[in-house]
Amino acid sequence: MFEVTEVKDVKRELGLLVKALRKQRKMSQAQLASALDVSRTTIQNLEKGNNFTVDTILKVMKEMDLLTQVMKEVSEAKAQVIQSKSMY
Repeated sequence: MFEVTEVKDVKRELGLLVKALRKQRKMSQAQLASALDVSRTTIQNLEKGNNFTVDTILKVMKEMDLLTQVMKEVSEAKAQVIQSKSMY
């Protein structure tokens, strides 16, 4: 009836997206880590959907030229919330 999205599922999908983007650009985990000034372990964890920070995912989105798209989605979601009428 209702679709439930779990945090772990979103983290896993973000990790898979990062891995696909990295491979598309023919970058190793070490190269991406170096470009972001983080450790290779941080990239490994991110790609597995384990223990990554918002800062790390936003750095990746910027490196992969997706930060503007993320900002647009966040802004649109915010606008919808602000414009929606409260049920209370």
